[in-house]
Amino acid sequence: MSWEFWVDRGGTFTDIVAQDSAGGLHSHKLLSENPEQYNDAAVAGIRHILGDTALEEADIAAVKMGTTVATNALLERKGARVLLMITEGFGDLLEIGYQTRPDLFAMQISRQELLYETVVEVSERLDAAGSVLTPLDLSRARDDMKAARTAGVQSIAIALLHAYLNPVHEQQLAQLAAELGFSQISTSHEVSGLAKLVGRGDTTVVDAYLSPILRRYVDQVAGALNVGGNCKALMFMQSNGGLTDARKFQGKDAILSGPAGGIVGMVQTGQHAGFDQLIGFDMGGTSTDVSHFAGKFERSFETDVAGVRMRAPMMDIHTVAAGGGSICCYRDGRFQVGPESAGADPGPASYRRGGPLTVTDCNVILGALSADYFPAVFGASGTLPLDAGAAVARIEALARDHGLEGNVEDMAQGFLDIAVQNMANAIKKISVERGHDITSYTLQSFGGAGGQHACLVAEALGMARVMVHPFAGVLSAYGMGLADLRCLREGQLDCDLSDEDQVAARLASLQEVACAELMSQGITDPRLEITAHLRYEGSHQSLGVSYGTQQQMAEDFEAAHKARFGFASPDRKLQYEMLSVEGIGEMTHAATPSQGFGAGVPIGESRLYRKTWHKTEVYDRGRLRADQVISGPAIIIESTGTNVVEPGWQARQDAFGNLILEHVARTHRDLASTKADPILLEVMSNRFMSIADQMGATLANTSWSVNIKERFDFSCAIFDGQGDLVANAPHVPVHLGSMSDSIKTVMQQNLSIAPGDAFMLNSPYNGGTHLPDVTVVTPVFVAGKPAYWLGSRGHHADIGGRTPGSAPPDSRHIEEEGVLIDNVQLVSAGTLCEREAIDVLSSGRYPCRNISQNMADLKAQIAANETGRRELLRMVDSYGVEAVTAYMGHVQANAEQSVRAVIAGLKNGSFVYPMDTGQQIKVALTIDQDSGRACVDFTGTTAQHPGNYNAPFAVSRAVVLYVFRMMVGKNIPLNEGCLKPIDIIVPENSMLNPAYPAAVIAGNTEVSQAACNALIGALGIMAGSQGTMNNFVWGNAEFQNYETIAGGTGAGPGFDGCDAVQTHMTNTKMTDPEILESRFPVRLRSFAIRRGSGGAGRYRGGDGALRRLEFLTDVTVTTLCSHRTIPPFGAAGGAPGVTGENWAELLDGQKVDLQGNDEIDLPAGSIFGLATPGGGGWGGGGAGVCQDERGRDHAEQTRGQGQAPDARRRR
Repeated sequence: MSWEFWVDRGGTFTDIVAQDSAGGLHSHKLLSENPEQYNDAAVAGIRHILGDTALEEADIAAVKMGTTVATNALLERKGARVLLMITEGFGDLLEIGYQTRPDLFAMQISRQELLYETVVEVSERLDAAGSVLTPLDLSRARDDMKAARTAGVQSIAIALLHAYLNPVHEQQLAQLAAELGFSQISTSHEVSGLAKLVGRGDTTVVDAYLSPILRRYVDQVAGALNVGGNCKALMFMQSNGGLTDARKFQGKDAILSGPAGGIVGMVQTGQHAGFDQLIGFDMGGTSTDVSHFAGKFERSFETDVAGVRMRAPMMDIHTVAAGGGSICCYRDGRFQVGPESAGADPGPASYRRGGPLTVTDCNVILGALSADYFPAVFGASGTLPLDAGAAVARIEALARDHGLEGNVEDMAQGFLDIAVQNMANAIKKISVERGHDITSYTLQSFGGAGGQHACLVAEALGMARVMVHPFAGVLSAYGMGLADLRCLREGQLDCDLSDEDQVAARLASLQEVACAELMSQGITDPRLEITAHLRYEGSHQSLGVSYGTQQQMAEDFEAAHKARFGFASPDRKLQYEMLSVEGIGEMTHAATPSQGFGAGVPIGESRLYRKTWHKTEVYDRGRLRADQVISGPAIIIESTGTNVVEPGWQARQDAFGNLILEHVARTHRDLASTKADPILLEVMSNRFMSIADQMGATLANTSWSVNIKERFDFSCAIFDGQGDLVANAPHVPVHLGSMSDSIKTVMQQNLSIAPGDAFMLNSPYNGGTHLPDVTVVTPVFVAGKPAYWLGSRGHHADIGGRTPGSAPPDSRHIEEEGVLIDNVQLVSAGTLCEREAIDVLSSGRYPCRNISQNMADLKAQIAANETGRRELLRMVDSYGVEAVTAYMGHVQANAEQSVRAVIAGLKNGSFVYPMDTGQQIKVALTIDQDSGRACVDFTGTTAQHPGNYNAPFAVSRAVVLYVFRMMVGKNIPLNEGCLKPIDIIVPENSMLNPAYPAAVIAGNTEVSQAACNALIGALGIMAGSQGTMNNFVWGNAEFQNYETIAGGTGAGPGFDGCDAVQTHMTNTKMTDPEILESRFPVRLRSFAIRRGSGGAGRYRGGDGALRRLEFLTDVTVTTLCSHRTIPPFGAAGGAPGVTGENWAELLDGQKVDLQGNDEIDLPAGSIFGLATPGGGGWGGGGAGVCQDERGRDHAEQTRGQGQAPDARRRR
């Protein structure tokens, strides 16, 4: 029998587990980078384990590796130089992405650095069925490729629109690239067989960017190991959890190579021990990876890694910035842990390098880590023990600096509680949010710091069992030895469940590719696992079920949907989204670690602090008796980690040597005091936000409306017993704080409300924003009384009104905008009032056009609130109703303090903001430093508009909350407390506080942006952003769609504006071009950055966007757009941004210029174009005063073609 080596090359350490010729197991850990000692850690580690046997003479059957080489190159942006070739009109698509900004409240918006150096637009076009519309211009492509090769670029990424349906043009370009000598050629149809050009394009670029780096590393390792000689095989772990031959290892498959080995190890060892439902808990120094397993590997086909959208199958791993090195601090009135880390240098304070206070230091203070049993490797000599005194000194200094009361141990315990809660919340995201009840699961702990926290994390999740494998400290490496060869191939399949012919054809092609891939690696009889990813018609969320008969798949899907979302809709049609075929070549698996036993006598005694000091015995894991049961508190040490058996827990070893820890006695939780505690304040605040996030996940996953499920135009929130906002999970800032009045309306008008009831409303005069935003309100009863309230607000695609999409540009009465819903009961005692709801949606002068879609969205909102209700009641069960209620008040008080701190640094100011409609917004800011209050006074603002440029008071309130939260500049709880030190004066019957029956459709969008810019102008903190949402609504009786289009942001002191991104009061996503064209009879001609449209200045304003959409059937287009006449203002001497433009291109070549607020009926074949405004510049001395002309010229050039000629190639 030959040697095998299983290697996990991590960022800091490389772990190796080896199986010798006799079946014995060995492990070794060494630094991944140590150039003075060795060139490569994996090779050096293998040499170390072989000992006296020379590597060149050893009989090695296989080396199986996971590596972070690709991940590190991505994080550090050290990949290859890449040329991107993409369909004409879309050269900026991957830069714009889905147009959202990553940080909702950042003034300075920063996008991730692009991975490609040059982009070339290719003259070609396919339609949404994959048919050729425009033949490929190979001559032009050849010239562009030659230019890149001359510049020294050797990697090319080819990503063409709809190439996943028909790869003919990509194949022709790839052949040409090979002829011209490109050494790395990545095509999107080979990288991913799935729709969504943005994600597939990003993945293709990643593959071209990383594969050359990976190839160099693989070749280096293969050469050092003499692969093909005495080393028979070299394999690498892919992100999907399967091994592949080193020669087939690609950049796109390497991102999660190391962590995937941990998942395989966790699953295989867990199942071997008899546990089929597992939570993976891999805690290291800087972060924690968590995962979920319930019988089959869970994979994500759409993941964001290091700011890059990946459209490739990966193990579904959620990472949270909480590790042993996470920094503990006190700020904003709360104890906080992370996300910053002390890293390896300087490391925790107790590591004797002058580091900050960390979670590790807290464990040292509390006795979970003892200098007596921890390796003495610190200090200049590398021989000193942990310095517990340094950790204590850090906490004492923190208490002294901030005037905190309490002993050192209680503060350390508080920080530990917060870290545990953060990790528990991360686990909820991949389990509870997806409908899994994990209380009966086993938490499998691995990684260097896992054993110190596993019992506490399990307890926070209501879990009663923890497993720690003998190789827990090197489980990712051990997992490489347990893995199989796998080839996963997926294909888009947008068809009905009953379409057997199309399914059979796609399935056959996927099976053929997967089997051929494995057969080329010596697997003659691969096992196939086929997964059908199904969804309801019109739904965004697909769920994977095993492929089988139509009836069986339908039953499995309904069961999975009900388990995850709490309901199923058997009457809705089922459709395929995709098929995945996984070919598996089963390998000879690793041996089980040999088990050693001893007398089970403690090797020492220590102390563990848990509210008080506990006498604690210390055991050596290798010396435990076979039948020994250890009651906590106790500490069990081993060479790769420390395991803490908490009070109320017991530990034993199973027959395989696994340490099994079980919760046998629930510890008493002291709930006597409801006084604000800075530790519990952070825990509670995080819990409230986690619940709001879970509500949002349910709503996005189950809704029908594309506005909710893809553009994220919704908000979910928790309210206290008085209807005041406690926690808000907004994706769209205009919803901020605006639901409170809706909640209070339901409270006041339904005094006999009962458990299981829910109400709906959209009235702009009772806390609503505009009619498409429908709010569902649900009470949470405790002890027979409504103690708390929940709200979910979502933008319905159509709520009636004179025009499809409910946005008539010339509305003058609210009834022209759709159905007004004011406090209508939607659920009674748990039963949906479906008939009554349909009657309401069918009422009025202009009823809803697609009531079945409205009902589907309302059901999703009900489900979201039910998610929140269940989680709040669990919280009450954990902490008690008095504590939960008290802390709802405390988190508001904490937010109030943060806003008061901002107010202390403000000065009085005023601003007059003129609008295209002739209206003006006047705002004055008055600061009372003595009372710490601010007054925002909109007196002087234009009276109620006869048209629809009116914003309900709830919107005006949301604007003020957003601007002040943006100025705070740090993560604070977003709730009613933010507004308590602010007086808002808005005259009644003004455009910012209209009365019935005022039309308001533009208020939620255009007026909110204008009011926001006006307040920013009064504060003088940055230049004006685009000041519009560029509402673009199109459709007919059969379909409707609504887009809000990105533009430029204003520059500010020390920063440029951002190009083509959503600004201020919105952050809705743009639908991917391939999804848009597959769902609607349209053809997107271009989506680009409008170069030169940002205002000049010392810091330039962000550029706007260009969008041209062709309609393949007759439609009505309505627009609500601002800054088509008046440009967004510059500040501090900066120039204004360029105004926007709207136009239509008719079949006869005629161009029709349109106003910002306009409506036009377009015949099939017509094109509608928008050029959105740029942001204002900041500061004088900027280059060029012709900014306005350059932006306009670019819009003119773009009207008749995909892109300006000079934009075809950019560096």
